[in-house]
Amino acid sequence: MTATPGAVVPTTENPAMFFLTSLVVLAVGCWLAFAVVGVVLKLVFGIIGGVFSLIGGLLAAAIGAVAMLAVAPIVALALLPVLVPVGLLALIVWAIARATRKPDVVVMPR
Repeated sequence: MTATPGAVVPTTENPAMFFLTSLVVLAVGCWLAFAVVGVVLKLVFGIIGGVFSLIGGLLAAAIGAVAMLAVAPIVALALLPVLVPVGLLALIVWAIARATRKPDVVVMPR
């Protein structure tokens, strides 16, 4: 093979260059392998975390619902002094509105 003057002919006859190229290929291959392992681990731990999050959310909702059912009668009793006067006022307004209403007109068929 004849080379034109000034042209660079690639060669593998230089053992140092072949060794350095092999090191670069090895480094890139290791980096790629570890990147793939990292992606797989991230996916796996993300799925595991999501499952635990769902279980924790459902468990918290169930415990919260039981706690709300336990506390609801206490809250109702605590609000009773506020709600009784409001209820009586609403009852008085309803009674006045009902008392001042005209009777319904009923048309009797012949």
